[in-house]
Amino acid sequence: MELALIGYGKMGREVEKAAVQRGHSIGARIDNELDWLSQAEKLTACQAAIEFSAPRVARENILKCFEKGIPVISGTTGWYDYLPEVLEACEKLQGTLFYSSYFSIGVNMFFEINRRLAVMMEKYPGYDVKIGEIHHLQKLDAPSGTAVTLANDIIHSVNRKHNWVNQPSEFTDQLEISSLREGTVTGLHTVCWSSDIDSITLKHEARNRQGFAQGALLAAEFVTGKKGIYGMKDLLGF
Repeated sequence: MELALIGYGKMGREVEKAAVQRGHSIGARIDNELDWLSQAEKLTACQAAIEFSAPRVARENILKCFEKGIPVISGTTGWYDYLPEVLEACEKLQGTLFYSSYFSIGVNMFFEINRRLAVMMEKYPGYDVKIGEIHHLQKLDAPSGTAVTLANDIIHSVNRKHNWVNQPSEFTDQLEISSLREGTVTGLHTVCWSSDIDSITLKHEARNRQGFAQGALLAAEFVTGKKGIYGMKDLLGF
């Protein structure tokens, strides 16, 4: 496949390395407004665009790809307030969007375990639950998209939790998410269920970005010839 990289930071470069190893080629690299102009012709020749940019520009990047008829694989987080608009545009323009807050296979296994444990814990009100996440200092959004996914999946299954907050809370119906930004931590997420008797902690720690890059490439291969909206559940068959 010939791929476009939208966002050419650390993740974009990681995707590039992994793409070459899988036999793909990079047809366009877009990292700013000037690149959109200078590489427009190269972009339209690509079979898919892998987008790891920044929350403030992700929505615009995705919509531009729809307008050019290019499938988008988006790994940027922090833009989901615009998700209804983006999904509507995808449907209207008969586009293709594969989006996820995490492309790592391991993290998506983590998501599935979290969902199953939440269903079981709904029956045991003696357990409270909290989420913690730690990332490097350069990560712009907090809480992380992964933490938000974990929280929303818990709230969906546990009636005693009504919403999440990114701060300590004295209200038992709120699910606390603690976010730390320090050093060069790639990503550490924990979900802790605690009672007066014991506690259960789920933990996922990313050692590097390779898993994210490989997952994004699998997603690009998966959407070939497809229209519509997809996520990691579709790719992994959950």
